[in-house]
Amino acid sequence: MAPRARTIREVEIKIRISDLPALLERLRVLGASAPVLVFEQNVLYDARDSDFRRRGQLLRLRIESPATDRSLRHISKDIRPGKSRAILTSKVPVADVQQTRFKEKLETEVVVRDPAAWQRAVQGLGLREGFRYEKYRASFRFGSAHLDVDETPVGVFLEIEGRPSSINRIARRLGFAPSDYIRATYWELYAADCRRRGRKMGNMLFDA
Repeated sequence: MAPRARTIREVEIKIRISDLPALLERLRVLGASAPVLVFEQNVLYDARDSDFRRRGQLLRLRIESPATDRSLRHISKDIRPGKSRAILTSKVPVADVQQTRFKEKLETEVVVRDPAAWQRAVQGLGLREGFRYEKYRASFRFGSAHLDVDETPVGVFLEIEGRPSSINRIARRLGFAPSDYIRATYWELYAADCRRRGRKMGNMLFDA
């Protein structure tokens, strides 16, 4: 049976986190669900001329595996390891969206059983493997909203995905304001970090 794809209108923001223990405590007080933690290995695919990136499009293969060995796990005993899976994701701009403080995309996801086969298929279409990035993600739920705490090589970020009113309400209850919202992708955050440090762009990976 072919994998089933799911398309949604994704509305989200990021917030840079400077005090991770305090954030996890606020999430507990908020009543967010007990989180699961995975290690993500992400690969973005693009045309040879980086056409996807210029158009604000994305094609990503994400491989998740259970994680128990990073600071997110050590800080909170309630965080439990997630499951192994691979997800192929495409994102395209929303045609009727107005410029707001939120990032909005049409997102299509499919869980794949054989990621190596999908990699060969994507490359067979003439696409190249571009940016690679890693992160540890603790996923929470609060009502209909998704909240993800991402530990990355360029810092810790909270992502809130849901309706704009829900995002604003949850962010406010967690102690954040719209001025804290970030619309940037992880590629853009990594590129900015490289510029600040005077480093050559590569992949956003943890040190071995």
